[in-house]
Amino acid sequence: MTTERLIAGLRAIVGDEGLILDDHAMQPYLISWRDNWRGRVPAVVRPRTTDQVAAVVRACAHEGKAIVPQGGHTGVTGASQPHDDGSEIVLSLERMNAIRAIDADNDTMTVEAGCVLADVRAAAERADRLFPLLLGAVGSCMIGGNISTNAGGVNVIRYGNTRNLVAGLEVVLPDGEVWDGLRGLRKDNAGYDLKQLFIGAEGTLGVITAAVVRLFPKPRAEITAFVAVPSPQHALRWLVRAKDAFAEQLTAFELIQDICIEVTCRRIPGLHNPLRTASPWYVLMEVSGQGSEDALRAALEDVLAAGLEAGELTDATIAASGQQRDMLWRLRESIPEAHKHEGVSFKHDISVPISRVPEFLTRIEDELDKELPGLRMFTFGHLGDGNLHFNPLLPAGAAAAPGDLQRVNTAVHDLVTAFGGSISAEHGIGRLRLDELTRYKSPVELRMMAALKQLFDPHNVMNPGKLIVPPAPAQK
Repeated sequence: MTTERLIAGLRAIVGDEGLILDDHAMQPYLISWRDNWRGRVPAVVRPRTTDQVAAVVRACAHEGKAIVPQGGHTGVTGASQPHDDGSEIVLSLERMNAIRAIDADNDTMTVEAGCVLADVRAAAERADRLFPLLLGAVGSCMIGGNISTNAGGVNVIRYGNTRNLVAGLEVVLPDGEVWDGLRGLRKDNAGYDLKQLFIGAEGTLGVITAAVVRLFPKPRAEITAFVAVPSPQHALRWLVRAKDAFAEQLTAFELIQDICIEVTCRRIPGLHNPLRTASPWYVLMEVSGQGSEDALRAALEDVLAAGLEAGELTDATIAASGQQRDMLWRLRESIPEAHKHEGVSFKHDISVPISRVPEFLTRIEDELDKELPGLRMFTFGHLGDGNLHFNPLLPAGAAAAPGDLQRVNTAVHDLVTAFGGSISAEHGIGRLRLDELTRYKSPVELRMMAALKQLFDPHNVMNPGKLIVPPAPAQK
């Protein structure tokens, strides 16, 4: 392989404006925002069209050069992070950022992969529709990356993961062929649902270049409440009551430990606990619907009163304005940023059955107290769908000893698996959890995943070293 020949070919495809070769200019594409990974590549390629993506992929396939597809580069498991050996190029979709079409009557929108999530949501808003995917990186993550990682976010309880929001895809395959699956159909039972193979595949089977996403009627009323609860068990009982009362109108239900609120208010200027008295646990919840705001607020007040009487909660406040609502959500969304400044931590994105969340939290605290006494539990997440961001901290000022990370990870993930859960609820596997996959996926699952990889990408040029691990030989 001649790198100079490949770069000349890439320049002919995307032009000088689509090719970054300067080391300094490439750095934002090569440094992860978490975990301090640093990559090294000979080039960052930024095509503008699907035809250019296909030509880039063909050129790299011809030269045997691996490709790392990249969107907003906001992931936390290294799925879009190149390695440091120079064996790959980064293929950034950031210049493919057009809203191709909006069909409001069909409740669909066709978007290119490089569209920032906030822009997709704004385009839906202009059409008097809602695109419900919402997560902390909304202003920088891109829809292609959201789809490639099957992103979750705060509205999964009502609208589902990204997988549920995609009607069709356009994908460039590892040999450069383009699959046009941009169909905005609700019902299409003519064979395999091929788009599902690429959703959550982390760019290992092809490059998503465009998508048809589902839109929803824009809610006319949104009511947000911040609730104090004595324990996760009380939060679960409160969740059941809220679901019984509001059904699909329950849009978000976030569980937050007291330390998360304390650290965030201390670390992030302008934030404060909206309740007068501290509580061991909190719930941030939102209900939305098509009726009047007054009626929805009155209904929530009635349900809160019932929860107080039943002892499921001890205090609550309802946002009285859009500004107060934004403050409550900023408090929740600032937790990861505040957490970064609090010392050494062990991060986990896990899920267990909703009904078992309280038991899991009790058990894991006991298990970790045996493994590493003195850890500060630091838990927040989406109780409404069973997804917890379980990120215990070492004591303030303490440094991690060799083996601490492995001991904590093993204790957490072993218990998650025993509870019938997943070691990755919404962040994916990427590079971070690759080695652990063989411990928690069955040999059958690993062989099926590897077979798909071999079928689509036999030369392993599409985002190698992510998600897929070689399977163990089948037992005879």
